Amino acid sequence: MAAMSKRTDTIRHLFAQPPSPMLSADNNPPEPRRVAAGAVRSMKESFSEIERENEVLRARVAGSEQVVEIDPALIDPSPFADRFAQEDDTAFEALKQSIAESGQEIPVLLRAHGTVPGRYQTAFGHRRIRAARLLGRQVKAIVRALNDDELIVAQGVENSAREDLSFIERAVFAFRLEAAGRSRAVIQQALAIDRAEASKLIAVAKAVPDDLIHAIGKAPKIGRGRWQELAELMREKAATKRAQAVAILPAFISAHSDERFARALGAAKRKEAANAPAGQIVEIRDSAGLSIAEIRASERDVKVRLAKPAGSAFAQFLTARLPELFEEFRSFETGDGKSKDN
Repeated sequence: MAAMSKRTDTIRHLFAQPPSPMLSADNNPPEPRRVAAGAVRSMKESFSEIERENEVLRARVAGSEQVVEIDPALIDPSPFADRFAQEDDTAFEALKQSIAESGQEIPVLLRAHGTVPGRYQTAFGHRRIRAARLLGRQVKAIVRALNDDELIVAQGVENSAREDLSFIERAVFAFRLEAAGRSRAVIQQALAIDRAEASKLIAVAKAVPDDLIHAIGKAPKIGRGRWQELAELMREKAATKRAQAVAILPAFISAHSDERFARALGAAKRKEAANAPAGQIVEIRDSAGLSIAEIRASERDVKVRLAKPAGSAFAQFLTARLPELFEEFRSFETGDGKSKDN
């Protein structure tokens, strides 16, 4: 009973502490994560670990690691890129406006540049640095001595807090780290994953050509299963060529990222559908994996059945777009080189 009272007092003391400066990915601190239910011993160990980490952070902030102001022109990005170029800057504009009105509330984390005196590299906070640069403001930062592995793990802290890296961004980041000679242990720690998940991420990034990945973009709604499906198709050279050929078409480039993935996957599977036995039904799914149509091909004709509830409206849309789609098909056939696949 006394032990339980002591543990309760420890937990109460932990959460009664004044909030420490948090190094989060956004200008506002992230919501605290839920702690999964488990054995009492597991909870005790978790609270002890949180308390140790909080004490270390308090000591660092109160000690030598003071918040300083640095000209953003002196700050370079991390040498280990973990994000694709952002197409939708709505969230960034909101962050920039928040900093313009309220100031930068959360400092970024930097390290001194390893080879260029007077310059810095970003561990995390790149969006706040970009906002400060555009606003003509100094960046509030903590500068810490970090080796490459520590820098990578620090980036992982930001990504873990935001949880907004898409599957393919995580896969490419893991693959780049391995190519740069980082250990699997560091990769797992940076992405908060186990060894099996690290292997799956790296396998996808290896299988799908880099130019196709970046043509598709971050595809935020496309998960591991769909990317693994595309990676499996990329084992066939003809499928890779079909996907790469469609990726340079204007209609592909102007589409949003999830739609680009669907188009690339559809192109990779096109021969598979064309070679289906007569009478076999081929199911077509959208980027979220929902069935939207079925195609039945025979020696005499091809029949398309659209799924409800959007079938009628989509049929009207498809009718209006058919001439454009047919021209795109002609361009695709010319660009891919039909004779090479036959």
